[in-house]
Amino acid sequence: MRHSALERIIIDIISPPIEELGIELLWVEYKGDVLTVYAENPETGKINLAECTKISREISPLLEVEDPISKAYRLEVSSAGIDRPLMKFEDYTRFNDLEAKFELETGVDGQRKFRGFIGNAENNIIQLETDQGMVDLPFEDIYKAKLVMSDHLIKETKKRFETAIENKAEELEEEIIKSE
Repeated sequence: MRHSALERIIIDIISPPIEELGIELLWVEYKGDVLTVYAENPETGKINLAECTKISREISPLLEVEDPISKAYRLEVSSAGIDRPLMKFEDYTRFNDLEAKFELETGVDGQRKFRGFIGNAENNIIQLETDQGMVDLPFEDIYKAKLVMSDHLIKETKKRFETAIENKAEELEEEIIKSE
């Protein structure tokens, strides 16, 4: 998914305060009169209501001062969702072995739409295992990519979240031991 020029300006304005909160800005979407900011806590892969509220309180005054959108709009801060779009090259490594749908700008061998399981992601090439075999997709040609909702995705997301929570608990335990 590509950002418009306005969305890129907004990203430049709101990225620093979001990062200071320890939250990762995933992408920004401006449609009609709604500006939606998608973010997640990199430790858990999710975002809760309190974190969304913090983000909104931090970026609202900045957007008001910088005024990149000249007309009235509504600001929404949201989770990317389980079947999230894949925006950064790193997403393809993170979501390796999960099923995704792709739309390319120019395509590979005349085909612009693909669906399959994400394989290796190296040197700006994403390998995709499709029903027709392995396909190499150039990252710079990807117009839109999104994980496919499935039982496998739900199970894998739950497993990754539980692992993140366990890792955080272990880190806190280590900090407590060090401070004693």
